[in-house]
Amino acid sequence: MIRPLFATLFLFVLAGCLFGDDTPDVLRFSGETMGTTYNVTVVDPPEALDEAAVQQAITATLEAVNGSMSNWDPQSEVSRFNSSAALEPVPMSEPFATVMALSNDIHDASGARFDVTLAPLIELWGFGTRTPEDEVPPPADINAALDLVGQREVLRMEGDALIKTDDAVSVNLSAIAKGYGVDAVAETLSEAGAARYLVEIGGDLVTRGLNAEDEPWAIGIERPDVAGRVVELVVPVSGYGLASSGDYRNYFEAGGERYSHILDPTTGRPVTHSTASVTVLAENATLADGWATALLVAGAEVGLPLAEAEGLAVLFITREDGAFVTSASRAFSELIGDTTSE
Repeated sequence: MIRPLFATLFLFVLAGCLFGDDTPDVLRFSGETMGTTYNVTVVDPPEALDEAAVQQAITATLEAVNGSMSNWDPQSEVSRFNSSAALEPVPMSEPFATVMALSNDIHDASGARFDVTLAPLIELWGFGTRTPEDEVPPPADINAALDLVGQREVLRMEGDALIKTDDAVSVNLSAIAKGYGVDAVAETLSEAGAARYLVEIGGDLVTRGLNAEDEPWAIGIERPDVAGRVVELVVPVSGYGLASSGDYRNYFEAGGERYSHILDPTTGRPVTHSTASVTVLAENATLADGWATALLVAGAEVGLPLAEAEGLAVLFITREDGAFVTSASRAFSELIGDTTSE
């Protein structure tokens, strides 16, 4: 499984928009993958589409993504690369190479706020597989971990091969692989002849066509509040990928300070801004997934101008004086409507 490094908000597909008195045929598939769950809805499937065959194809697609990008499978491509020696070229499959190339693009465009080599810092701060003896690591340890972080400095792609500069460098694609899995399943459905569907994995999703009521799929974005799960905003989505990331379900407190699991790769420390969640609409779920992470690291003050410069459709939810305030990029408002709240 691929265990996420960044907490992902739950995105609700509102049931009232899926069912009606006179709806077309609907197929539903669900299961577990990547350390979370998946849900697939196909509306008005072609007559020739075989339900059992589609379920088998979905399963095979997700197993292939895990087999390429899972850090928990010792035989996966990522695990084999992480076990390789410095300067040893490791061949990449087309999916692995595609995700690495997109990761590099987001890394560059976001000012290095998205980074697939962040694992040493995540482990050091106790948000990985172990908890350190001291909750707040000393600066010397942070600096040592930073020497192994920075994908443009410690990794390089040469053709279809990936190379690292140090034996201890590792890759973790958890902040983007879920989105890729969504897109891979969507492609599988399209190849099977489906034209109206929603694919969701752990909150990341993509939609095509209209829902069973011949309307855009209604997706509820969760309010980033640990007190309960409440829908902050409902957005109509058709033909886009959507992903959200939040900071409010994974953190610790020490010395009166709150330390979020959202780590800035440029400083090696948890972010200190007040942005609680980021939702991104993009042409596919892979881009939405990666950018949601990058912009959550950036925070609304830096991230909103960045989203405008990149033409990204983004919604930020920020804590202000005990309340939540939303702010949206121009592209998001044009797609969804005015979302600004006071």
